[in-house]
Amino acid sequence: MSADNSKRSYRLDFVLATALVTSGLVMSGLSLAELRARPPQQLAKATQPLQSTPGAETKPPAPAEPVTTGTRPQSVPPEPARPDAEAQKDGARPVLPPAPAENTAEPIKQR
Repeated sequence: MSADNSKRSYRLDFVLATALVTSGLVMSGLSLAELRARPPQQLAKATQPLQSTPGAETKPPAPAEPVTTGTRPQSVPPEPARPDAEAQKDGARPVLPPAPAENTAEPIKQR
């Protein structure tokens, strides 16, 4: 009796799955047929054509952008963050404070 119920259950599941697949294929076919039957749609432009600002002929033009060469100016030399020992003796103060002791590593040992 159990084997007969399982066969009936499998058969019912198979029929239901077949019906779902068939209905999906029919709906896809009808949709494609409808798309082919319609004439192609014309798309509207999203933006209006550019128009000049009223009175633009009488207004002065915008100033030109400054030209950059992309190189560093040579008139200002770079300065080190920590001056050398002679400069410190002369009174120059370092720009950066000394590093805290816990952030200073031990020297690298030579092999």
